[in-house]
Amino acid sequence: MNRQLLIGLAAMVAAIAATPASAQEKLVVSTWGGNWKEGVEIIGKEFTKRTGVQVEYITGGTLDRLAKAKVARANPESDLINTTAHVGYLYHSDGLMEKLDLSKIPNSNDLYPVAKRSDYTISDYVYVYAPAFRTDLMPKDFKIDSWEVLWGEAVKGKLGLPDFDPSHIIIAATKVAGVAPADWKKVEPKLLALKPSIKAFYQSDATSQNLMRTGETPVQVLLNINAYHLIKQGMPVKIEIPKEGAVVGVDVWGINAGSKNKERAQEFINLALDPEMQRQLCEFHKCSPMNSKAKLSPELAAMPGIFTSQAQMEKEAIILDDKTYATLLPVWKAWFTENMMH
Repeated sequence: MNRQLLIGLAAMVAAIAATPASAQEKLVVSTWGGNWKEGVEIIGKEFTKRTGVQVEYITGGTLDRLAKAKVARANPESDLINTTAHVGYLYHSDGLMEKLDLSKIPNSNDLYPVAKRSDYTISDYVYVYAPAFRTDLMPKDFKIDSWEVLWGEAVKGKLGLPDFDPSHIIIAATKVAGVAPADWKKVEPKLLALKPSIKAFYQSDATSQNLMRTGETPVQVLLNINAYHLIKQGMPVKIEIPKEGAVVGVDVWGINAGSKNKERAQEFINLALDPEMQRQLCEFHKCSPMNSKAKLSPELAAMPGIFTSQAQMEKEAIILDDKTYATLLPVWKAWFTENMMH
């Protein structure tokens, strides 16, 4: 092989190495399935467009994915984790997440304070659980301006609650009673007094929506995203933010400990926090962006439970710290199952 040919081959190799991403490079994201994955794909498609790096997805339930991450800690199957904030605490407290380098995530400079959950987790959006009801199945003057209304005569035998997470109603009960969530045992009698209001428990978003469609539970503690889905389908559902506030759910991003693509993972998170990506994501999910510079449509911004300022969050949001949430949730589930569901 002559020298000129060797030089030419070397130049080709160098050129390939200098491209944004090799054909084999990929970023693996652990997230939920369904519309949650579709939301992440909005970011993933733009990420691939900008970097040439392909994005693959591993989907599953929140705790199932945590269990798999523990088993595979020596050789993680994903680079990025998309989970709830309190479960994110369980990941990083068990050494399953890398510490974030915010200097590599410049869009973090424009986030609301609530978005920076820990040194390991950061949020791109939040949503709320709040009271909602079928306007055609409740009295014309019915309204839920306080969580206390759920204990009232008008709601007896009509209330639907999630069985997989009792935290929303327990936190609401503590707010009504004026005690901290950590002192929740003080409101056990109040929670027990709610039992006559409860008609059914739902096990999933689909079950929740079906119970509302059929009218079996015309009042629910409902994820606002699900309420907006029902409204879009023509269902006469109204969601209200009580004077005590709505219980906020926070989803976060974290990087798997041991990821070989830490730099790319930080690029992905930074893109997820970009104002325009935030706008697209929240218009898709009907949730609240964490970048203060994100511009929502007037229609979305006006919806109950959509936060567009720090002042609004301070007034309307009930937000529990992740460690307390993660520690108390198993205790709440056990008590709720034994005392409220049987």
